[in-house]
Amino acid sequence: MKIRVLIVDDETLARARVRNMLAAEPELEVAGECASGIEAIAFIRDRRPDLVFLDVQMPEVNGFDVLRALPPESWPLVIFVTAHDQHALEAFEVHALDYLLKPFKEARFRAAIERARRQLQSLSAQELNQKLRTLLDHNPPPPAYPTQLAVKSGEKTVFVKLVEVDYFEAAANYLIVHVGSQNHILRETLLKMESRVSPKAFMRINRSVIVNLARVKEVRSGLGNTNVVVLKNGADLPLTRPAREIQQRLEFL
Repeated sequence: MKIRVLIVDDETLARARVRNMLAAEPELEVAGECASGIEAIAFIRDRRPDLVFLDVQMPEVNGFDVLRALPPESWPLVIFVTAHDQHALEAFEVHALDYLLKPFKEARFRAAIERARRQLQSLSAQELNQKLRTLLDHNPPPPAYPTQLAVKSGEKTVFVKLVEVDYFEAAANYLIVHVGSQNHILRETLLKMESRVSPKAFMRINRSVIVNLARVKEVRSGLGNTNVVVLKNGADLPLTRPAREIQQRLEFL
């Protein structure tokens, strides 16, 4: 019986490299590819692959987050793909989970495949899951994101709840915080705000706008090949990222 493999990496060339190397392994078949952590969660939940090449550093939902979102009984065997330096790889080595350090060579790839074969043959699912649990314990999720923003309004400071924000809009070195019929001005860049808010709740849809995903009503086609994000307050905002990215994010809210 062939070993069914899933390749997860947000970089197209990285996925292609793994796929090409797997072509020389007759016992392994590529069951699918995912370009994001969200896609990987759905694929693993529905298709149950035997082995996953899982990129650690993916935007929004990283490799560890993928495993945290799944029940342990559905975890496959994982070969992590990472750009971490050597010191950060100690956790992988201690818990006997294999990894590939980018850029990896073919000989290292073959060694990882052979190790995966031995693990699948010799270790029970319970033993494999315990190793993954231990690894996740050594890589805790990031601290909680703030729930409100402090905004100066004249001589007052107004506290705006993030759940009530419709979207953030860049204006030079300032931000316009759109909250219902009110707008607030922050002296902050869009890039900094993107790092402050939860990537599970907010998404940057173009160079100038971050939307609250809970405030999105629909995604529709605009003029030509463009797409538009329509918010519940009626605002139409241009979408320059692939429509499937925001659609997938909305499915997991």
